[in-house]
Amino acid sequence: MNYDAALDRAIEQLHEEGRYRTFIDIERAKGRFPQAVWTRPDGQQQEITVWCGNDYLGMGQHPVVLSAMHEAIDAVGAGSGGTRNISGTTVHHKRLEAELADLHSKESALVFSSAYIANDATLSTLPKLFPGLIIYSDALNHASMIEGIKRNGGAKRIFRHNDLAHLRELLEADDPGAPKLIAFESIYSMDGDFGLIAEICDLAEEFGALTYLDEVHAVGMYGPRGGGVAERDRLSHRIDIINGTLGKAFGVFGGYIAASNRMCDAIRSYAPGFIFTTSLPPAVAAGAAASIRFLKGQGGQELRDAQQLHARILKMRLKSLGMPIIDHGSHIVPVHVGHPVHCKSLSDMLLRDYSIYVQPINFPTVPRGTERLRFTPSPVHDPKQIDHLVRAMDALWSQCALNRAELSA
Repeated sequence: MNYDAALDRAIEQLHEEGRYRTFIDIERAKGRFPQAVWTRPDGQQQEITVWCGNDYLGMGQHPVVLSAMHEAIDAVGAGSGGTRNISGTTVHHKRLEAELADLHSKESALVFSSAYIANDATLSTLPKLFPGLIIYSDALNHASMIEGIKRNGGAKRIFRHNDLAHLRELLEADDPGAPKLIAFESIYSMDGDFGLIAEICDLAEEFGALTYLDEVHAVGMYGPRGGGVAERDRLSHRIDIINGTLGKAFGVFGGYIAASNRMCDAIRSYAPGFIFTTSLPPAVAAGAAASIRFLKGQGGQELRDAQQLHARILKMRLKSLGMPIIDHGSHIVPVHVGHPVHCKSLSDMLLRDYSIYVQPINFPTVPRGTERLRFTPSPVHDPKQIDHLVRAMDALWSQCALNRAELSA
């Protein structure tokens, strides 16, 4: 077999479909986020505004976080030195897990190298703990949940997105005595819509199922202390396992689950994705713990309020121009384009001509025909930057002759 030719064909197919992913070289400037510097292909540097980052609240640059990380580096050095079982558990990891357990009102928490690994490792391990487990998974669950469920070798059922009737139908069709778990998200990040937490918990109680909630795009962002949508809606106590990230609103790196002592101990003891992975650097754990502590307080609420306000302003202004906004009331602002080539072209022109950085979202992240630009306004985007983005979108939408929604009189 000609391996090089096979690789060339695979890459060329992405180019032909208009969904080849291009990395751009950007350097964030400490204290100036969302401003960054882009090194262009010709080597020239251009100052840009980042509009697609998941550092939703700017905590990756917050002095509280940076101070905690510097202090930890000065105290203990860089790496952790091993897995959690072999020299890789430090006081910083224990403090972080205590902060996370408190955040979600759970007995315990377990930190992983990423939320992807936390989902994959946990969901692939649960059937070992509950033989015969059937997992019911929302059709729009994140790839990490899908992969974990696939790899576990157990039974799985896929219910249509947020379709309670379909979920009930699947639950009713299975053995009432079989162990069950319903896996879903609080915010589905590509459309920005919310999962039906209370209603799914009702079904779980009715059918004796465990609940597994991915709060990755909600932790830090919702609830009086940043505990996510479940905390906001006072439903945390009804969720058996909560998955979250330290790399988005908390601005650092890593992932976790929060659950009962018994559940976390079992996952810690059986999940290869936890057992055989070097633990987070202590400085990262210290920075994440500091970020969580800050966002639990009044300063965190002020950031959440400002972020929500900027998201509402951006949606309102884009809608007023007839932009096809997908608006479910969350902090995410997706603008539907519907074609991979157009989506990439808009992204390229925004960056080159307007110094606005937003990545195109194409298949397989979203279904074909639903390609979009996904904006993530933050508390540190100012009114001038919002105005510049709106004017740029208006100009390019006209230049590319893209459809606008019918505006009411």
